[in-house]
Amino acid sequence: MIEKDYIIVGLGIAGITLCEQLQNNGKSFVVIDNGAKGSTAKSGGVFNPTVLKRFTAAWNASTFYPVAINYYKTLSGKLGKDFFVETPIFRIFKSVEEQNNWSVASDKKELRQFLSSEFLKNDNPAIEAPFGYGKILGTAQIQTDILLSEYRNLLLKANSLLAEVFQYNDVFQKENGVVYKNISAKKIIFAEGAQAVENPFFPKHTLIGNKGEYLIIKAPELKLKTLLKGPVYLIPLGNDQYKVGATYSRDDYSLHTTNEAKEEILLKLKTVINCPFQLIGHTAGVRPTTKDHRPLLGSLKENPNFIFFNGLGSRGFLMAPLLSEILFNYLENDIPLPKEMNITRML
Repeated sequence: MIEKDYIIVGLGIAGITLCEQLQNNGKSFVVIDNGAKGSTAKSGGVFNPTVLKRFTAAWNASTFYPVAINYYKTLSGKLGKDFFVETPIFRIFKSVEEQNNWSVASDKKELRQFLSSEFLKNDNPAIEAPFGYGKILGTAQIQTDILLSEYRNLLLKANSLLAEVFQYNDVFQKENGVVYKNISAKKIIFAEGAQAVENPFFPKHTLIGNKGEYLIIKAPELKLKTLLKGPVYLIPLGNDQYKVGATYSRDDYSLHTTNEAKEEILLKLKTVINCPFQLIGHTAGVRPTTKDHRPLLGSLKENPNFIFFNGLGSRGFLMAPLLSEILFNYLENDIPLPKEMNITRML
């Protein structure tokens, strides 16, 4: 029997930050993940502490932000890969009224460090932005393919990853711990994202699948170097390619792309750019969201050694580093979870 402190199921952003937390505190663990692309892999990789639809700060942004920035810079150094590319987001203004709303918002204490008070004129003839842009600071583009592949390789080299599908029928509780096949551990942590709906131990009603679809386009004349937010996000991928989206479809857990989403994105895209483009890809992922837009951490009374780390929604990159620390302190130092994060609030 292999003895570990923890078993982790899932290797998206929640699983990765949890691995780092355990490793940094001298805890042994093994990760079980089959390499299927989840919401982290399918996301746009945008690290943004603001809500650009309403010009507000994301929930607890001032608390999550400094921890996340330090975490990603440290992890980039550890992996020897600069997957965390700091770059501003340019938010297209739709009207003079939006400019005025931006000015008011940028003067608020919680937004001052993120929203530049200066308006930018559009000098890109391929972009439709007659009212110019607002500039969001402290943002970044996370190259998720690099992060996931490099971290996966790191775990494989350390013999800390089982690249297989987790079998729920093979996990059992024992006194003061759990057993999975030939592995014994104090606790098992499920960091599965939307895949948790397949988990018989997970309370299904606590999670809402929110499907998002992206298009990949090639537009040689666009020449966009920064993240651009209008009716859709335009995310530069290099080689004149861009990720465009995303859509939002509640309670949809399928990974099938749809013609409806494609047409919706194309319609919005054509209001943002006026240059020729070629559609070269279409992808879909499912965000693990909750009714109150707060994460799901902790355990249930009937299975105290089965721990959940889920519900990060579209803010996983911002929240995961600090949430993993909060979860670790709950597990190892008996520090209670904040009520607004505890999964028991949903029961």
